[in-house]
Amino acid sequence: MTDTHTTSHDVTRLPAPTRRTVVVAGAAGAALLPLTGRRARAADGTAADTPVFAHGVASGDPLPDGVLLWTRVTPVPEATPGSGTGPAVEVAWEVAEDPGFTSVVTSGRTTATAASDHTVKADVRGLRPATEYHYRFSVAGTRSPVGRTRTAPADGTTADRVRFGVVSCSHYESGFFTAYRHLAARDDLDAVLHLGDYIYEYGKGEFPLKDGVVREMRPVHETVTLADYRQRHAHYKSDPDLAALHAAHPVIAIWDDHEVANDTWSGGAENHTPGAEGDWAARARAARQAYFEWMPVRPSVEGTVHRRLRFGDLADLHLLDLRSFRDRQAGFGSGDVDDPDRTITGRAQLDWLKSSLASSPTRWHLVGTSVMISPMAFGSVPAYLLGPLAELLGVPREGLAVNVDQWDGYTDDRRELLTHLRESGIDNTVFLTGDIHMAFASDVPVRAATYPLQRPVATEFVVTSVTSDNLDDFLRVPAHTVSSVAEAAVRAANRHTKWVDMDSHGYGVLDVTAERTQMDYYALSDKTDPRATAHHVRSYRTGSGTQRVERAEGPVR
Repeated sequence: MTDTHTTSHDVTRLPAPTRRTVVVAGAAGAALLPLTGRRARAADGTAADTPVFAHGVASGDPLPDGVLLWTRVTPVPEATPGSGTGPAVEVAWEVAEDPGFTSVVTSGRTTATAASDHTVKADVRGLRPATEYHYRFSVAGTRSPVGRTRTAPADGTTADRVRFGVVSCSHYESGFFTAYRHLAARDDLDAVLHLGDYIYEYGKGEFPLKDGVVREMRPVHETVTLADYRQRHAHYKSDPDLAALHAAHPVIAIWDDHEVANDTWSGGAENHTPGAEGDWAARARAARQAYFEWMPVRPSVEGTVHRRLRFGDLADLHLLDLRSFRDRQAGFGSGDVDDPDRTITGRAQLDWLKSSLASSPTRWHLVGTSVMISPMAFGSVPAYLLGPLAELLGVPREGLAVNVDQWDGYTDDRRELLTHLRESGIDNTVFLTGDIHMAFASDVPVRAATYPLQRPVATEFVVTSVTSDNLDDFLRVPAHTVSSVAEAAVRAANRHTKWVDMDSHGYGVLDVTAERTQMDYYALSDKTDPRATAHHVRSYRTGSGTQRVERAEGPVR
């Protein structure tokens, strides 16, 4: 992370707003969201020989007194992302209380270099809690788009509510990022939580696609080298809807497998063959370096993404890294899933999570986990549906009750964590999950076999994909035509699962108050339509102290 030099000014002149001013009107028309994708122009219309900000701006990991700011400078002469070339560029940044920057509260300078692919971060501190700010960067008179961000409530202070957009699984070739556009247009979010698969590593056409390649990504080949991963991140951030999301809200992100390769574990991945794709350790290092260069994320001291953010006395958000420390996935049907020596979290991370949950003073304990923790068994799912479900859920086509890439494949870690919640009397734990391109609302029991006689110890909300194919896509049928059979079978075999949607693409909005936590699920009209609309599908909530989900009448207003 690039060092920054911060100049602090008085930040106590105005009271914190109770809710944000509406400044984002839509995909491309909002004042905050213009994305400079071409060389800056001088007054006479000729190309100016100055750097530009072709990849927008972003903020992330909000704290009560600060936030992380990000941008990338396209230097002159222009350097292709990932090339490792181009001159060093001095970059100025400033943070203001208003979008017109008449009241600048802090500013600083840093340097964009080829060593970091000309990306820069400013870890700004000295801001007020629970306050909206605006920020921008500049180089030699050329200014970036303006971003909007928000700090977290102060530790120990009463927060009435906190609200997050929740997304995962955005495969570029599969469709358009209209889910991001709809979240960018909301003025009521404190942050957006991205639960993994922000990028995909596949080459052109390698991911199963119902609609074929909707749009082509760069590079067209599979990402393996540092230059490849940098170019893939750069291409994603050239998308106007993703740029709008980053400009409108701070993003809190964790990674899953596709930020590196499919079904990643600590020593390899399903989508990695050493003879064809080189050394695994070198590939993983390259992917992670590009991730921290291109994402507004603070790495933990171990260089992973597991960390905790606090939102007043209302909620702690524990963010897990379930790829860096896990053992290799067990074989389908193998008893190794119950081996106590196998781990999905790693010993140190599991101990950290247990301790953090036990010591947390907040009302709610949110856990961002990239793969589903609720057990998943199969009953009488018809044979023609087992194949597509096996692809999505990572289970054997024979229908065995094991999902080896998720917590089902590491049952001892799950048992230890859930038993800890029960024996320590830790209420109000809510797991927030992506990965499987479906939406779920579930109670989380220690042992599914004794549910509902044994009280659940947590709840889980799983959000569907932004674009990545799900059941109707695999079956090549219209949404919600065939999947109802599979959904009913899954619910029958898993009594703790209260709802599942196997066909929609979209996003969630999580609203947290002292009384309850509620997830509102939204679906897109058509992921292949760049003008797709979004509509509310269902809402589920868990009341404080209940550890159970129930259907809510409608979305939170």
